[in-house]
Amino acid sequence: MTDKKTTVYPSSSFAGAAFETLHEIVAKARQNLSQNAWDYIVGGTETETTVRRNRLALDQIAFRPRVLRDVSGVDPTTSQFGRTLRLPVLLAPIGSLEAFHEEAAVPVARAAGAFGIPHMLSSVTQPGLDAVADAAPDTLRLYQLYVREDADGVDRIVAHAIERGIAAFAFTVDSAIYSRRERDLAKRHVTSGRRYVGGQSFQASFDWRSIERIKKKFAIPLILKGIGTAEDAKLAVEHGVDWVYVSNHGGRQLDHGTGAMDVLPEVVAAVAGRAKIAVDGGFCRGTDIVKALAAGADLVGLGRMQCYGLAAGGEAGVVRVLELLEDEVRRCLMMLGADRLAALERANLQPAAAVNPPGVLSAFPLLEIPPYRY
Repeated sequence: MTDKKTTVYPSSSFAGAAFETLHEIVAKARQNLSQNAWDYIVGGTETETTVRRNRLALDQIAFRPRVLRDVSGVDPTTSQFGRTLRLPVLLAPIGSLEAFHEEAAVPVARAAGAFGIPHMLSSVTQPGLDAVADAAPDTLRLYQLYVREDADGVDRIVAHAIERGIAAFAFTVDSAIYSRRERDLAKRHVTSGRRYVGGQSFQASFDWRSIERIKKKFAIPLILKGIGTAEDAKLAVEHGVDWVYVSNHGGRQLDHGTGAMDVLPEVVAAVAGRAKIAVDGGFCRGTDIVKALAAGADLVGLGRMQCYGLAAGGEAGVVRVLELLEDEVRRCLMMLGADRLAALERANLQPAAAVNPPGVLSAFPLLEIPPYRY
């Protein structure tokens, strides 16, 4: 049982009055970005069906609140990777952050440290592992690798990440080949991910034997990002993986995939407490985060939301996104009758019909961006 904490709602030195809602941050990001950069955030692969299913999976869950419980103090913190986190979220790995801010990953990592959550750095964003470690040494830093080298090269990268104080190492496993992102293809826009296509034979041949070898060689928590079935979750646990990260790449890899929140329950059942579970894919609101936690996740990854904050206001914009999400999580917990995350349970959720047509921005009904012309 955690001690009661006074509920404190967010105030920020960064123009709290300017950004009182998340949709205002999204709108500012759109205003600041080129069409190419905006399409990179909101787009998916081919028909973008998986993007919509991520939102649909969340929207088809309703809450079952409990009442007459003492929620005068709400504690949304959690402990992971040996630290207390202010909120049970992580800033997910994003390639090409340089498209949204001239310092790319540096302000994101600093924002994570300032707020008190982990940042997972992508191997295909700038300015790279060493520069981010130097710029944000006190941030809880995780590293995610796309395999572009042979086994010896991968081992050198893992060893170097450990030397630079990375708390956990992640492999993305749903990207054996770079997908057809037609928003980019139609404009002949080449992103950093497409520039790395030449090395993808290594990613395509990366398999469970590789995971076994790495687990035996390195003493660092290992995360597999891109798990989408109970079968692979079970295999991950059998190979000693510490974190099973449920993700469909935000709908940016396999088209016609299943929404991440639809997959989460079967993964939770398969893991059965033998590993930690993270999830991302369409999570935009505090209520989304609470749904994932009630369903059994330990952390929720934020991808597009960090990009909106970064584009809207750099480091301070990302912090403001997190402050607003914290406010939404606190209020949701109070109205559910939960004074802490451990008080959430599967019984707080039930199936329901979705109300709004799903889309990458459907979590923000007050956002004034014409549909399908993002």
